[in-house]
Amino acid sequence: MTNWTSLPKCFHRAMLLSFTLLVCGCQPPSAPNALQNVIDKEVLKVGTIYGRTTFYHGNTGPQGFEYELADGFADYLGVELQVYPYYSYHALMQGLQQGRIDIAAAGDTITALQANSYQAGPVYQQVSHKLVFQQGRERPRSPADLNEPLVVVKGSSNAQLLAALNEQYPALNWRTTENQDIWELTADVAEGRLAYTLVDSNTLALQRRQYPQLSIGFSVDTLGNVAWLLNQNQDASLRAAVVEYFGYLHEAGLFPAMEDKYFGHVRHFNYVDTRAFITASKMVLPQFADLFKQFAGEQDWRLLAAISYQESHWQPDATSYTGVRGLMMLTQDTASDLNIASRLKPESSIRGGAKYLDSLIKRIPNRIKHPDRIWMALAAYNIGMGHLEDARVLTELQGGNPDLWVEVKRRLPLLEQKKFYKTTRFGFARGTEAKAYVENIRRYYDTLVYLDEKTGLLEASVAETP
Repeated sequence: MTNWTSLPKCFHRAMLLSFTLLVCGCQPPSAPNALQNVIDKEVLKVGTIYGRTTFYHGNTGPQGFEYELADGFADYLGVELQVYPYYSYHALMQGLQQGRIDIAAAGDTITALQANSYQAGPVYQQVSHKLVFQQGRERPRSPADLNEPLVVVKGSSNAQLLAALNEQYPALNWRTTENQDIWELTADVAEGRLAYTLVDSNTLALQRRQYPQLSIGFSVDTLGNVAWLLNQNQDASLRAAVVEYFGYLHEAGLFPAMEDKYFGHVRHFNYVDTRAFITASKMVLPQFADLFKQFAGEQDWRLLAAISYQESHWQPDATSYTGVRGLMMLTQDTASDLNIASRLKPESSIRGGAKYLDSLIKRIPNRIKHPDRIWMALAAYNIGMGHLEDARVLTELQGGNPDLWVEVKRRLPLLEQKKFYKTTRFGFARGTEAKAYVENIRRYYDTLVYLDEKTGLLEASVAETP
């Protein structure tokens, strides 16, 4: 496929318009079509719902999976993106119907009613909807077992699923709310303030990193399709451009990389590990938090702390059978190279680990962008830069992109198979372990960011430490 981003905008737009006319099977209309309107105004207006997986303002600016998809589409069209975040699904869909936005990108599943009332873009994810309750309470295995009210967000696919379920279970006790979002509802369930809610599998995977006590009662459906929605009363030209854009993302390997960034590391859930990590974050981390902040340099101190937990569970005297020691589990050779006299002193170990991580990041090729270069540096922290390069070579030989972590991590386990490692420069490596190592750190880091920025738990625990 043509590399759209390398083409002049005028040529790019002309190709898009030609493509959409071909897809629509029509001649150029006398009045501008939907795509032409966007291009003429040089603005793409995308509506969404506030949330961690959709859109929010982070420390580095706008963030969220839906935001990144929309921003990429605006770049693809060569226009400016304007994001319109809504507080309710009803207002979002009303904005789409009335033409105030071009696309609704809420990260929610498309219901039968919506499929008949709007143009739907291509399906880019599938999620299931789960009833969740607080661990320790009696597990409901069907809607008939619910003995307290079930609360969901008004206008969401959860509400529409319950309306349909209510026909089968007339006694079902449920209600909707516009005053809370799904993140608040799941937090209320986890902390015992609410008995039940419905949540999609993407949101649940993220929330369980902060609330491992969220337990699944049953699934309300199998898999629902997630797609953007467009106004039904306009021609299909803008939708055709959306189809072409998602096709480009998949063909270029960009969509899997973006999806992995937000969801790839959280879909595997371990209750015991998550619970233990949150407890250690409150009880043990405050002893070392200032040191992580002091030596983190250009990196996020919470990332450095997450590495340390993966390495030693924040135990200063930790020692492995391979001879690595301390909070950051440095080898004797690495410690000597970094002029670290004692690997068991917390200050020395953290300083050495930070310097070593920084050196690895700098050795990753400059063309590899954040956050992929961070994840690759972490893999090198575990198995060495040589083995990481072997995995990248294998990735390229197999037709993958060696500059994308989502592609490289698939090849790391191949370093354990003779038919592959006998062709590499550095031979056998524990690639499966390295893959899990990076994904664990990413999960720990996510949890620390949440505890530090959203709940204040980390600051509170520091204050309480004698």
